[in-house]
Amino acid sequence: MSALLEALRAAVGSDNVLTGHEVAARARNYWDPAPLEALAVVRPRNTQQVSAVLSICHARGQSVVPHGGRTGVCDGDRASTRDVVLALEAMNAIEEIDPIGRTAVVQAGCVLQSIQEAVERHGLYLPLDLGARGSCTIGGNVATNAGGINVIRYGMTRALVLGLEAVLADGTVVSSLNRMLKNNSGYDLKHLFIGSEGTLGVVTRVVLALEERPTSSNCALVALDEFADVVQLLKHMTRTLGGSLSAYEVMWGGFFRDVAAAQGGQPPLAVGHEYYVVLEAQGSDDELDAERFERSLAAALADGLVADAVMPKSQGERDRIWAIREGFGELLREQPVFMYDVGLPIAHMPDYVAELQRRLERQWPQNRCHVFGHIGDGNLHVFVAPRCEPLPQLHEAVDRAVYEPLVPFAGAISAEHGIGLEKKRWLPLSRSASEIALMRQLKRSLDPQNILNPGKVIDLRE
Repeated sequence: MSALLEALRAAVGSDNVLTGHEVAARARNYWDPAPLEALAVVRPRNTQQVSAVLSICHARGQSVVPHGGRTGVCDGDRASTRDVVLALEAMNAIEEIDPIGRTAVVQAGCVLQSIQEAVERHGLYLPLDLGARGSCTIGGNVATNAGGINVIRYGMTRALVLGLEAVLADGTVVSSLNRMLKNNSGYDLKHLFIGSEGTLGVVTRVVLALEERPTSSNCALVALDEFADVVQLLKHMTRTLGGSLSAYEVMWGGFFRDVAAAQGGQPPLAVGHEYYVVLEAQGSDDELDAERFERSLAAALADGLVADAVMPKSQGERDRIWAIREGFGELLREQPVFMYDVGLPIAHMPDYVAELQRRLERQWPQNRCHVFGHIGDGNLHVFVAPRCEPLPQLHEAVDRAVYEPLVPFAGAISAEHGIGLEKKRWLPLSRSASEIALMRQLKRSLDPQNILNPGKVIDLRE
């Protein structure tokens, strides 16, 4: 073991190989303040050092767990005292911003918010946005194919990645830093690594597609009493806003009520409605965009789609609206609570939620179930607090109640958070046997020793 550590120190420098109390001084991740467990934490500063570290570990059959911002919720970053943690935090340079081609080349350890702010100074816009923007890193976003609030207009992370560089398990560098939107020159290899959660290779650099920065933004919070109206409002706003609708975030009434109460003060709309929607449109003409947004919303009110609505008159009021949607942390104080991220066709959402609630009430009559999410792209987030004694199999039982009702609707056990360890056993509910077999084949081909984030997403055994 000392030979391994010495080789790693020679590759990245002694100060960048942490062991013992230096490892334990780091939190396991954003959600768990418990001390990190690892044989060592290695902090490379460039792609060449990542390659050297993986070559060393590959030669010794040493397992490696990549770490980005550690904001994931599926235990994809879980390490043990047997693992070397490859922390990419020092690889945080923004190497290039091209205002003409509207691209950015960034290292994997760049914090998402830092990239957003840097491109904005060039009059550009990175549409990827999520609540963890101040902590998550672009490498982690790519590795999990992160979603967020703008997917309805701009797509998942996958749609924003033009090219990338990754290092394979044996240290081979695959550099495919394509900067063009159209490039059909053979297999598009970047898709092997996007969403693979560090199991097929370690992403080190990314080429991002940017947009021109919107100059107008119009927001509203509306209340509705029927799910059918939620769907019709989405269709109405999408049609009448001419493609400028960028966010359509739905909160079930209980979520809105409890978050607003926890935050204190007068909520922007009265509680008591079945559904609340935060919707936002971005454009390039302040006056015309505001007029069109208000006209569209007024038509929805006149048609009876919307029970009540409020439009913020200041940035502070807008922030207050979004604070409720992003204030789910208030719901995590009650323990135990389990978080889920599922996907299914919009039309089936009310039936799914009703069946989920029936199952929960049958097993845990005092449970609290909060539902919210990016309805426009078929994504629901579910928080379940069983409000019972913490039993050994409690988590598994709640998992079953949440995941099994997805099957009749061909739903996904993970819409945007990945699989990690947390959801691995449930993957067959969303993927066929042949799909999982092909995943195993890819893993064996690119990482035959199973050293890259072993045990995450799939097991290599049949």
